Amino acid sequence: MATASIPPTTEARDVFRELGYTVSEGGQEFVAERKWRRVLVTVLCMENDDIGRYLADGGDTPRLRCFVTWRNRAGDLRDRLVSKKPPYDWAVIGINADGKDFAVMEGAPGSP
Repeated sequence: MATASIPPTTEARDVFRELGYTVSEGGQEFVAERKWRRVLVTVLCMENDDIGRYLADGGDTPRLRCFVTWRNRAGDLRDRLVSKKPPYDWAVIGINADGKDFAVMEGAPGSP
């Protein structure tokens, strides 16, 4: 069982592979690709992460973003994203502490 102070990076890669995506190597940020979709994935633990630096649209980043964190922190992350209104389509994946299950939370209706 992983601790909440460590981001679920391995688990995030496993989720995207299970969904049929090709996953790039990297640290807490990686690209997942499938068919025409190219998703920039950012993995956070939310205990001490400053999400502000991840919210900017750098121009070169994919228009699809996914933020992954532990399931017990996913609701807070979704709420923070809704309030910040980032200029891209996004979703949040919350991964269970045992790494075996996950939930997807989409952005606010009508967003980006």
